[in-house]
Amino acid sequence: MQLLNPSHLVVLCTLFCAVAAHAVDYVSVGESSAILYDAPSLKASKLFVVNRYMPFEQVVSLENWVKVRDRSGALYWLEKRVLGNKKYVFAVIPLLDVRSAPDFGAPRLFQVRQQVALESLGATGTGWINVRHKEGEVGFVRSTEVWGE
Repeated sequence: MQLLNPSHLVVLCTLFCAVAAHAVDYVSVGESSAILYDAPSLKASKLFVVNRYMPFEQVVSLENWVKVRDRSGALYWLEKRVLGNKKYVFAVIPLLDVRSAPDFGAPRLFQVRQQVALESLGATGTGWINVRHKEGEVGFVRSTEVWGE
């Protein structure tokens, strides 16, 4: 049995760490609706139609198509042109509190129901996400209570 030489081991560890550290990239539908396909072609089977702001995890990006994963783990293809520049998150709990600061003790500004879209203004790095409601109100939500960030 041949052992790896130390320089090969360093390269393998570096590659493994780079893959493990790769951040998940989320995308959101920017058009009024988008068709999900089972393959990257307009001739493929149409599976579902989703509404604007629907967030997905981006798995693969081709020239005109993106393979995405939804919250349940199902995989689909959608046309790249239907994606927007803004990222959105959806509430995954029945009633989501949006707070004035990234803290459980901060005053609640408003609540949204499950599956309501909020524009993501970015993660705080402390388990909270800064969000904006479509009516303009800005606040913070726990990253574990939304999908898409």
